[in-house]
Amino acid sequence: MNKELYDTISGILITQFHVDPAVVRPDATLETLGLDSLTLMEFVFSVEDRFNLRIPEDELAPRQAGFTLERVVQVLDAELLATSSPAPAASATGTS
Repeated sequence: MNKELYDTISGILITQFHVDPAVVRPDATLETLGLDSLTLMEFVFSVEDRFNLRIPEDELAPRQAGFTLERVVQVLDAELLATSSPAPAASATGTS
């Protein structure tokens, strides 16, 4: 698990959503952190805004039961990797 991403996401939960730091841990589900369905969506938007990307809904549906902070980090890490990968190089045309 990417510790830097985890720390950033934990910070968002603690500062913006007033989640008790004592209950924030990788295996905690978003529901057990006390976030209702509306707050879960706001959390996803906050994470997306913080990292300037959009996570496909099928990758991170916070309404799914048992969705953990570790899973959020995994999805975000994969999306960041995908968005930072360079575009395939255009084929060079041979001109003389």
